[in-house]
Amino acid sequence: MSRRNQPDRPTGRRNIVGPQSALTDFLASHNISANRIRLDAEARRRAAEASQEGQADQANGDTPAAEADHDTPMADADSPAPPPPTRSTRRNETTAQAAKRKKDQEKAIDKIKARKKSKKAQADSDDDDDPLTSLFEAVKATPLPGQMENCEICSKRFTVTPYSRAGPNGGLLCNPCGKELEKDAPKKKPAKKPTGGPTGRRRTVQSRILDGTYTLGAKSLMTLCIKTLVKNIDLADELGDLPPRVVDKIGREMSKLRLVDSKTLDLFLQSSTDEVKIYDAAKLTSDDLLRIFQQVPNLKHLKIKNAIQFKDEVMAYLLDRDIELKSLYLLGANLLSEEMWNHFLKEKGTSLQSFQVYFTDRYFGDSTLAMLPKHCPSLKRFKIRHIQNVTGAGVKSLAKVKSLEHLGLQLHHTVHPDIYVHVINEIGANLRTFSIQMALTADNTVLDALHAKCRALQKLRINDSEVMTDEGFVRLFADWANPGLRFLDLSKCRQLDSVRPRENPDGVGLCSNGFRALMEHSGKTLQHLNVHACRHISREAFEDVFGPDKTYPNLTELEISFCEEVNDFIVGSAFRSCPNLRKMNVFGCMKVKDVKVPRGRILVGVPNALGMVIDGDQGVSV
Repeated sequence: MSRRNQPDRPTGRRNIVGPQSALTDFLASHNISANRIRLDAEARRRAAEASQEGQADQANGDTPAAEADHDTPMADADSPAPPPPTRSTRRNETTAQAAKRKKDQEKAIDKIKARKKSKKAQADSDDDDDPLTSLFEAVKATPLPGQMENCEICSKRFTVTPYSRAGPNGGLLCNPCGKELEKDAPKKKPAKKPTGGPTGRRRTVQSRILDGTYTLGAKSLMTLCIKTLVKNIDLADELGDLPPRVVDKIGREMSKLRLVDSKTLDLFLQSSTDEVKIYDAAKLTSDDLLRIFQQVPNLKHLKIKNAIQFKDEVMAYLLDRDIELKSLYLLGANLLSEEMWNHFLKEKGTSLQSFQVYFTDRYFGDSTLAMLPKHCPSLKRFKIRHIQNVTGAGVKSLAKVKSLEHLGLQLHHTVHPDIYVHVINEIGANLRTFSIQMALTADNTVLDALHAKCRALQKLRINDSEVMTDEGFVRLFADWANPGLRFLDLSKCRQLDSVRPRENPDGVGLCSNGFRALMEHSGKTLQHLNVHACRHISREAFEDVFGPDKTYPNLTELEISFCEEVNDFIVGSAFRSCPNLRKMNVFGCMKVKDVKVPRGRILVGVPNALGMVIDGDQGVSV
């Protein structure tokens, strides 16, 4: 097809419509267009010109005349005013005609002014209702940062900043006037920080109870001061002459928050002190530990937990210093070699009175224990826990340390009960503490040896025995010449049988008669009693021990968790029989449901939504 035969195509501009901006959509939604804006502007301009001409003519005495016929409609305010009459017309007018013409002109002017005023008010109303116009006016009225403005109070010219204060009348103030006005203004109360609500507070309280740090009532002034100091520990230069007990509490609180590091360590290294206790040395280096012996020349008592960097070079530096330790407590120093341990006992063992080692894994064994009788003649306290290389041979050598008064063992290897009997027969007369944990093979012969040899025992702990019997416990406590115990822990001494867990025909573990015997012997002096998981103690035995005529004035902590026969009545009876009982644990006692707890006491482990009961009812009805 030729170009001449092709159909005609429009040659005008194509109607291409693109995306519209948000401002265009906003103006369109308010029926605002460019044509309307232009017409409104022209109308306002014509009205302003007409107003100015009318005022000028009125001032000169030449006002435009209105038409004589009142039926003729008045010209619109936007239309041009009629031409004034000529001089010839004025000469032919009579006085009455002139007065009428002047009166008509005044009416016309009043109508024009009234119409202009009405249109102006409507326009102002439309502008006020327009949010976009209000926004533009507000932005235009507020000076931007960097612009110059006059102070509302002193009229001094200043540069506006984002921090310029607003004046009482809506203007801005210079910096000096703003500060003066801020002083006179009432201070606003700071917003309260969220406390986490009842759930958060309850969780905090329960955590403190399980940690053993919860105290009833208001905190002491010393406790509040210590917490304030720890929160602002970066501002402290030294602790001064605070008592060792207060310094120890500060160290415990800082260790709990992991605040002990190379900087804060200097607070505890005073040249005048003779003891250093660090409860979390995980952030300390070997050089930090060396500074202990450099800055504390009179050191006698050293206690370090998480002593990961206490290596051979640190021990070697200690041996080179003129320091005679009386007590050494190390937890987690598993990089110390056994040769260095032996070298330490040879060089510094003479003055050593307390020796406690925990979690050192393989580098502490029988050869080290064999050196204690010869090189530690003054040793009174010896405790080890989680030491993998210590066996029965090392424990047997402890029988030669005649000065021992406190012995605590928790070993990985199985120790024959005859070895425990041998140790008790040799040093039992002086023992004040005897503790064997995870003693799976300890039997009644150990109990009989304690009954025969111990006369000064105050603390007894035997855990996890699977072969001791109720009759053996009865023989231990019946007519025992040893004074009443203050601390007794027989947890998990029970019969284990996966086939018949509830049946116990041989009376394995601490049962009803043994429980009655121990309370008869030591009930008046006991402060702490733990029979956790001794599930073969009957309900009748608990009711007899905590009967109406029984009183245990010194008992403050009682652990009877997982004793299946414990119920609400027994718990209430225990609170009544123990007037100073502060805390009782009943985890796993499913028969405890709705117990009444005296005010100021703590019941932990209730198997319901309460979990822990604190400050219960004033009275206890049983």
